[in-house]
Amino acid sequence: MRALLALILSLTPIQAHHSFAAEFDSAKPVHLQGVITKFRFVNPHAEIELDSGSEHWWIEAASPHALLRRGVSKITVHAGMRVVVNGYQAKDGSRRVYGTELILADGRALLLNPSGND
Repeated sequence: MRALLALILSLTPIQAHHSFAAEFDSAKPVHLQGVITKFRFVNPHAEIELDSGSEHWWIEAASPHALLRRGVSKITVHAGMRVVVNGYQAKDGSRRVYGTELILADGRALLLNPSGND
């Protein structure tokens, strides 16, 4: 029975949760302006894709549950919105960002994640 359970668990993909320091660089702050092309409200982290004109960025946000507590939902944030995103770029220099703040066109600021320095 234990062998069967071990076999089943070994075949099940496990998503590892990464830390900020493993993926992103607090010495690389970014300030992006653009239009949201996709907003995926999925676990373990919501994802925002942003077109900033000549570049396409992928932004990691907190979990859907954490975002809902902060007023972020599929109604308040959606494709087609012009926004500003503040955060930290990936260590590898790719266009991946740990988003900390999303500023809407009306000036409201929504917290996407705690600061990378926290």
